[in-house]
Amino acid sequence: MIYDFDTPIARRYSGSIKFDRHPELDPFWVADMDFASAPAILEALHRRVDHGVFGYAQPHDGLNEAIFCYLRDRRGASVPLEHIIHLGGLVPALSLAARAFCMPGEAVMTCSPVYPPFLGVHHDAHVDLLTVDHVLTNNGWSFDWQAMERAVTPVTRVFLLCNPQNPLGRVFPRAEIERLAAFCEAHDLVLVSDEIHCDLVFDETATPHVSGLDLADHFARRTITLLSPSKTWNIAGLGFAYAVIPDETLRRKFAAARGHTLTEINALAYYAAEAAYRHGEPWRQALITYLQQNRDTLVEFIRTRCPGLSVMPGDATYLAWIDARAMAVDNPAAHFKKNAGLFLSDGASFGWPDHIRFNFGCPRARMLEGLEKMARAL
Repeated sequence: MIYDFDTPIARRYSGSIKFDRHPELDPFWVADMDFASAPAILEALHRRVDHGVFGYAQPHDGLNEAIFCYLRDRRGASVPLEHIIHLGGLVPALSLAARAFCMPGEAVMTCSPVYPPFLGVHHDAHVDLLTVDHVLTNNGWSFDWQAMERAVTPVTRVFLLCNPQNPLGRVFPRAEIERLAAFCEAHDLVLVSDEIHCDLVFDETATPHVSGLDLADHFARRTITLLSPSKTWNIAGLGFAYAVIPDETLRRKFAAARGHTLTEINALAYYAAEAAYRHGEPWRQALITYLQQNRDTLVEFIRTRCPGLSVMPGDATYLAWIDARAMAVDNPAAHFKKNAGLFLSDGASFGWPDHIRFNFGCPRARMLEGLEKMARAL
């Protein structure tokens, strides 16, 4: 089957955060794509809508089976259903982890630049935040192990990992994930691994994704793996995610932290997730090919047409992390807003000022229009 990723879909004035927060700007910021979801998902939603009743919902047998098969076939993990906690999104899961495993005055730790909620959920738990910058090595982005050892404290309780890494697009190799797990074990930290982009890896042979589910049993006792089909199949607005927590004590504390703060997951979200996992693989494969071509086109454009900007090709995601320090302006995102009419993600919110994040999950012609505007504004 041939899937169409080139035909634009009008999103402005549809209630879209991406397009309607600043409708006067051309948006390449928030991490959703401008593609229609997979046909199998749309068909499943139509069937559920035709049923006509949208009362309180719970995971049905078809969804449970689809998740079990996905974890077994894609992630190589046999996960009992009782190890899974369903959620309306992964940002609440980060907050839950901070609240479940930290007391006021203790700390969570992460590495930057990183998706902004990683840098904010400590406020929910009234705890401290420790950040250590990722470093660029000959093998790509990595952890600064010595700096992490200096930064960690006796009252640090949680490490928040983003893998694949947003915004760097890095897929960390097995040796680094295992070393991070050992670091967490040595300092008695709960490892919370956000893997929402794990099905958006461009070359799974060259850079296979290593999940928290792949770790040895003694690491699993302190690991929470967060997953969702939302980014890959462009159903983030429906709000469905889940945590896999093998250890019963961790699972009980995590679940208890929900209290009465999280609403029920809506009925449509469950059926969209089931369809994505059961029937969405051909669409996902076509998407990966298209996004990889977009990535390569963007990298070449930046390198040849955009003096003052630099970018490394990411291993995964539809997000490009662009270094704008050579522009020597106070705020690159504000510069492109004023001079190019572009809405880009400001690197400061990821912990690294003088950088920008560009979302290339869109038709290639639209991406090139945005890049041309950037080039003209330099």
